[in-house]
Amino acid sequence: QAQVEESGGGSVRTGDSLTLSCKFSKFSFDEFAVAWFRQAGGMKRQEVAKISMRGDRTWYADSVKGRFTISRIDTENTAYLQMNNLGSADTAMYYCGVVSTTGLPGEEDVSRFGYWGRGSQVTVSS
Repeated sequence: QAQVEESGGGSVRTGDSLTLSCKFSKFSFDEFAVAWFRQAGGMKRQEVAKISMRGDRTWYADSVKGRFTISRIDTENTAYLQMNNLGSADTAMYYCGVVSTTGLPGEEDVSRFGYWGRGSQVTVSS
């Protein structure tokens, strides 16, 4: 059974950087698009960034554009989310979703057809 595992979260200060990793335990990782989501306490899950299966298309939420970068290394079966200039509004549980699609997946795509990780907590304090 395919598994998705996030790592790299932690507690940092405002302005710091973190890199989250999403490792997918399935050999055909290059057939899957990847999306990062986040959910703060009591809030709905929010889309953060997405990358296509070939890595040639990306999408970012306006709130993270210019600060976050999504990437993937298929030989490592891993996708990354580089997060710079973190602020308190970035505090959330970050989830990785992986789904076999030629497009950029949304939350429903992952829930219906893909795989979720269990999340990695990011806490930003001043």
